[in-house]
Amino acid sequence: MVWNSASEFFAMGGYGLYVWGSYGVTAAWMLLEPLLAAHRHRAALLAVADLEENGESL
Repeated sequence: MVWNSASEFFAMGGYGLYVWGSYGVTAAWMLLEPLLAAHRHRAALLAVADLEENGESL
C-alpha cells in the first residue's frame, strides 16, 4: 500500500481508528500490568506478614 501523505498513513485506508486504537489499548495495558502486578505482590506479602504476626500458619 502506498501512502502519499501522513494523513493517509494515519487513516490506514479507513481502518486507522481500529489500528491506532488497538495500539493505544495494548500500550496502556503493557504500562499498567507491571504496576498492578507489583501492587498484588505487595498485598500478598503484607497478608503473609499479618498471618505470621497473628501466629497463624499457611
